[in-house]
Amino acid sequence: MSGEKLHKDPLTGEMVSKSELKKREKARERDAKKAATATSKASKPTRAAGPSEDELTPNQYYELRSRHVQELRQTLSPNPYPHKFHVSCSIPLYIEKYGTPGKISNGARLEGTVESLAGRIHNIRSAGQNMRFYDLHSEGKKVQIMAQYQDSADPQSFVTTHAHFRRGDIVGVKGTPSRTIKGELSISPSETILLAPNLHQLPSAHFGLKDQETRYRKRYLDLILNDETRRIFMTRSRIINYIRRFLDGLGFLEVETPMMSMMAGGATAKPFVTHHNDLNLDLYLRIAPELYLKELVVGGLDRVYEIGRVFRNEGIDLTHNPEFTICEFYMAYADMYDLMDLTESLVEGMVKYLTGGKTTIDYYPEGKEAEDGKEPKKWTLEFKRPWKRYDMIETLEEKLNVKFPPGETLHTDEANQFLRSLCDEHNVKCSEPRTNARLLDKLVGEFIEPLCISPSFIVGHPKVMSPLAKWHRSRPGLCERFEGFICGKEFCNAYTELNDPFEQRERFEEQVKQKEQGDDEAQGVDETFIDALEHGLPPTGGWGMGIDRLVMFLTNSLNIKEVLLFPAMKPVESSVPGAGPSGQI
Repeated sequence: MSGEKLHKDPLTGEMVSKSELKKREKARERDAKKAATATSKASKPTRAAGPSEDELTPNQYYELRSRHVQELRQTLSPNPYPHKFHVSCSIPLYIEKYGTPGKISNGARLEGTVESLAGRIHNIRSAGQNMRFYDLHSEGKKVQIMAQYQDSADPQSFVTTHAHFRRGDIVGVKGTPSRTIKGELSISPSETILLAPNLHQLPSAHFGLKDQETRYRKRYLDLILNDETRRIFMTRSRIINYIRRFLDGLGFLEVETPMMSMMAGGATAKPFVTHHNDLNLDLYLRIAPELYLKELVVGGLDRVYEIGRVFRNEGIDLTHNPEFTICEFYMAYADMYDLMDLTESLVEGMVKYLTGGKTTIDYYPEGKEAEDGKEPKKWTLEFKRPWKRYDMIETLEEKLNVKFPPGETLHTDEANQFLRSLCDEHNVKCSEPRTNARLLDKLVGEFIEPLCISPSFIVGHPKVMSPLAKWHRSRPGLCERFEGFICGKEFCNAYTELNDPFEQRERFEEQVKQKEQGDDEAQGVDETFIDALEHGLPPTGGWGMGIDRLVMFLTNSLNIKEVLLFPAMKPVESSVPGAGPSGQI
C-alpha cells in the first residue's frame, strides 16, 4: 500500500489512492442526488437553513456545504475567508455595557450608537424572508442578532447574504444595540459578514455533544458546544495563576529546567526514552524537575519554583495521564513542617478565591446524575486549616492490629517477609517486584488513603520509600516527608530535603539494587547531583503538586481527561493510505 501512487481529492485536497478516490466520487454522486431536493429548498430565502438540511447525513451535509463554500472561494461574492474584521466590543463587554436594566427599553434601540461584534452562530430562526434571528456566541456568552431587511445597508442583497449562513459559522456584525419587544438584548445589524464558514454539521442544539470519546478527541468541538468544559479550563487557568501569584508573593523565583536529560531522576517512575540525532545519544524525558531545582538552591537561588510538564511512561486511568503538569518549589532554610503550613495556606486560600470566600466544596465521587431515583453520593470537602494528619506506621498498626518491626529495620529481608505475609493475609495485591517500598505503598493505598476524603496529610514514611528525603530527626528509620491527599488520591508530596552527599549516595545505591530486582521505576546514581550536594545544599524544604489532579477535585471532575485540553488517546485508524493518527496517542 505504501508504494501505491496517490491522487489528489479535488474537494478535500487529501492525497488518496485511485480506488479510494473512485469510491469517494461515486458516494458523492449518490449524495448529490439525495441532496438535490434539500439544495433547492435551502436556496429558498424563507429560511436560513431549511429543515431538510437537518435530515442530511453528516457526509451529505459536508459535501453540500463544501461545494457551496468552494463556489464562494471562486466568485468571492462574498469572500468566505476575509483577512480582517474590526471588532469594537467583545460580547461579554457588550452585555455589560448594554444589558443593564433600563439601558435600552423593550422594543427600542440606541440610535446613533454603532458596535461591531464577532462570534459563532449557534441557533438560527426566521420570521419570514425579511427577518432573521441568530444566537451569537463568544467567550462563553451570547447575544442575539436581530437582522431585519429595513436595517440592512444594502436591502437588495439582504436575502442572498443571509442565505449563506449556517449553524457553526463565524460571522461579524455591525449594528445598533437594541432589545426585542420581549426584552432580549440584541444587536440590529446594518452589515452581517461571513468570516469563516463551518463545513460540518453541528450536533443539534437540543441534544448537544455528549459522546465522551468525541469530546476528548475533538476538544475544539467540545468547547464550541459545552459551557461546562469552558468553565473547567477557565478554573484550571485561575488555579495555576493563583499558585504563581502565591509563590511570587513569598519571594520565589520562577525558573525553567531541561525537559530531556541523560538520567531520569527526582521521582520514582518509568521514563520515556527519546534520541538526540546529532549527539547519537538516547535521552530521557524528565519525570520530575527536582534534582535541577535543588542544584539551583546550591547555587544560591534560595527560593525557586517551576510549573511545567513531566512525562511518566505508566498506565492511563481515571487519575493518571502519561504527561501532566506539576508545580515544584524548593525553599532554603525550611523543613517539612513549614511546608505543611504553607500547603494548608495555599490550598485553603485558593478554594476561597474560587468559591468567593467558602472553605467547602461539594464533590460527587460517582457523578452528579441521580440513578434509580436516588440522590447522587456527595462528599463535602472541608479545606479549612488545620488538616487531619495520619502517621503511616501507627495508622497501619491500628487498622491491621499488628506491631511493625522497628523503623530502622524496615529495609531488611526480614521486614520484606513481614510485609509480604501482611499483604497476603489481607488480600492486598502487589505485583513483582515485591520490594519493601512497593509492599508498604500498597498497604497504605488499601488502608489509609481511603480515609483521606477532605484534605489530609500522611506522614512518617520509612526511609526505604523516600530516597531523596532527609532522615527523621527523632524517629530512627523514618524520614521527614508528607503526602497530601484529597478524595483518597495524592495531590502533593514534600519533604525536608536530604543534603548529606554521603547518605544520598547510599540511597541511590539502594535504588540501583531495587532496579536490579526488576523495579523499572527505581532511580540510578546521579553523579552530577551528588557533586552539587558536595558543594553544600542548605537545609531545604522541597514540595511538588500535581496540578491536573487538584483541578479534578476543585472542578468536580471524575476523569483526568476532563481537565486536560488534549488528553492521551489511542490512535484512530485513518482510511487514507500513508496518513497517521490525528495527533493523539
